Amino acid sequence: MTKAHELQQQNHNSNEKPVILIETKHTENKALDRDSSASLESSHDGVLDTEKGNGFREPFVKSEAEKKLVRKIVFTLMPFVCWILMLQFADKAALSVSAVLGIYQDVHLTGSQFSWLGSMFFIGHLVCQPINNIMLQKVPVGRYLGFCIFIWGFIMIGTAYCNNFSQLMAVRFFLGLFEGTAMPSVYLIINTVFRRSEQTTMYGAVTMGSGFGSVFGALVAYGISQMGNQLGVTMWRWNHIIFGAMTSLLGLLCFFFLLDSPTHWVLRLTEEEKKICEERTKDNAVVRHQKLKWGQMLESFTEVRYYCINLAVMGLNMQNGALQVFSAQFIKQLGDFTPGESILLKAPAGTASLVGVFIATMLARHTGQICLSGALMSTLSLVGCIILATTEQGPAKLSGFYISWFLTGGYSLLITTIGNNVSGYSKKIFYNGSFVVFYTLGNFIGPLVMLEREAPKYTGAMIGFCIGNAVAIVSYIVMRFSMARENKRRLANPPEKETDVTLDLTDAQDKNFIYKL
Repeated sequence: MTKAHELQQQNHNSNEKPVILIETKHTENKALDRDSSASLESSHDGVLDTEKGNGFREPFVKSEAEKKLVRKIVFTLMPFVCWILMLQFADKAALSVSAVLGIYQDVHLTGSQFSWLGSMFFIGHLVCQPINNIMLQKVPVGRYLGFCIFIWGFIMIGTAYCNNFSQLMAVRFFLGLFEGTAMPSVYLIINTVFRRSEQTTMYGAVTMGSGFGSVFGALVAYGISQMGNQLGVTMWRWNHIIFGAMTSLLGLLCFFFLLDSPTHWVLRLTEEEKKICEERTKDNAVVRHQKLKWGQMLESFTEVRYYCINLAVMGLNMQNGALQVFSAQFIKQLGDFTPGESILLKAPAGTASLVGVFIATMLARHTGQICLSGALMSTLSLVGCIILATTEQGPAKLSGFYISWFLTGGYSLLITTIGNNVSGYSKKIFYNGSFVVFYTLGNFIGPLVMLEREAPKYTGAMIGFCIGNAVAIVSYIVMRFSMARENKRRLANPPEKETDVTLDLTDAQDKNFIYKL
């Protein structure tokens, strides 16, 4: 029996608050509160394997071979992931840039019609999710995602040939339909190939990809704004053609080379690395199954955490959707800026998004407190929205706009919570799908509450965004409390046997599963 197990048994029989003793090769012994131990990582090589329960819940030290394997996975997978998220964001936000590149005049749009173009994208997103959940269970994820990226690139190019509101509504719907496959696919790949202890950093990198997309998209769009109407093609059309071509090329590369499993051929695994992959699969509790398990999906509806995550993501993304669609013209209204300057001033918003995700990731990683870190980032976003709602035009309002983008830090840790705390292949796909559905609803509602009659302050919308951030803060706190309570029950009565990961149990069924808080 391990020392950690002996101490756990002693604490169970005493009235003192239980602790878990951690021993590793490179660190001194530490005593930790049991509630937070489920999310601890050592600052050195020793890492507490908190995914397991009872006596086999042992500390582990990554071997040099495993570290080499992780580096191989990171450098093979993450460049693709970052480019997917960058171009997805840039493609989605191309409409915002088009507002100052002549789309209003060229297609004779009204402000209300522009709002509907922003929201129609997310209707496509919403329709996509039930189909996408089934496809992710049935087909190879890399090939499927590569195909969808290739198609949405062509849809972007097709947008450049639209000449009226009805045509734009159609292409925006289909763009949302195919782009809606990206996030759930990427989340599932991250769940599959990385240990739970590695996923906080990886999900941070995924969300930072969107921030880079904002900066990259703004810089490219600024260059396009300096082109003028080359070859008789207006600037907003060039914006869609250029990004569409880049996206289709990325889709072809992903179709053939995107890593989507721990044993994918591009890794060229040695026999030793194959054995390491088996252990890593046990650790992250994700084993691919092609059979849909409806019971796992229904189980989600019985969990408080499910509703907390979905309410939080919808609350945060009302603001996200509105600021994405209206950002360029919103900035232009804050001061006497040219169209090119309005586009360039979008770049600091992307930088603020990157900083928010970085702070959230580092804070969660070093404190082991995912939920409290998410609540903090949502609070900072709330401060930005309050500034937007209460100040007039000028530098203060622009700073509030940038601070509000810290919402991405809160958003990224919601994804991390799903990755770390949901097991069962069908259940994980369902959680990811539901997450994107409520993400879509938030983004759909956001542009519609930016009422033309309230321009340029949009006071009603800003108050709504403040409420959304408050909902996210409360959801994080409730979610943490419910998972901490379940961890106490499981640690007080640990199972006798190790869980067989091939059984594809859910986190509710597997009593060895310890939630990361």
